Formats: sequence, structure tokens, C-alpha cells
Amino acid sequence: MKNFNIILGLVLLGLTSLSVQSAEIRDYHKDVIGKDCKTCHDNGIKQFPSDQSCLQCHDVDDLAKKTARSEEDKWQNPHNNLHYGKDVPCQECHSEHKTKQPLCSNCHTFKFDKHKG
Repeated sequence: MKNFNIILGLVLLGLTSLSVQSAEIRDYHKDVIGKDCKTCHDNGIKQFPSDQSCLQCHDVDDLAKKTARSEEDKWQNPHNNLHYGKDVPCQECHSEHKTKQPLCSNCHTFKFDKHKG
């Protein structure tokens, strides 16, 4: 019985470590992040990355320029909008491991065709 418990424990430990290593990483981040989760998870592996972690590589002003819309729709810019300006937390709209709907989609119906959830 003792051997069975040891074997069972080792199998479960192996499955746990396998599931941690198999987290999806977006193609556009693979070269930068590699396999070091701490590159982004600066608050610990089980916590969302801080905005400062994102802003080490991404400049909010550049993002606001890239996602700018026409003058008529200028406040529909997800990186510089009427409600939050440039201060919306990155994790409200983006997630590395699974697709997320933008925060504004809770109330608004406009689309962001190039959204990288």
C-alpha cells in the first residue's frame, strides 16, 4: 500500500508539472517570453501580470496610435478612450493564455477587428 501511494503521488506530481508547462503562449510573444513565466508574471505565477510588466515591452502611446480610429470615432480607441483615457488596466482586455473579450464590449457594440485578446 505504501508503494502504491508513492507511485500515485509521483504520477500526480508529473501530471501537475506537465499541465503547468503546457500553458498556451501567443505566437507573437514566444520569442520574447520563451519558457520563463516570470518574464511577465512579476507578481507570482498564479497572479495576473502587472501593467508595469506589460509596459516593459509595450508603449501605451504607440498602442494608442496603432488603434486610433477616425476623428468621428476617436473615443472608441481601446488604448485612449473616453472612460479611462490611457489608464485602463491591460488585463481588462488582454490575456496571454485564453481569449478575452474587451472590457468595453460589456456595454458597447463596436468591434475591434485586430483585438489580441
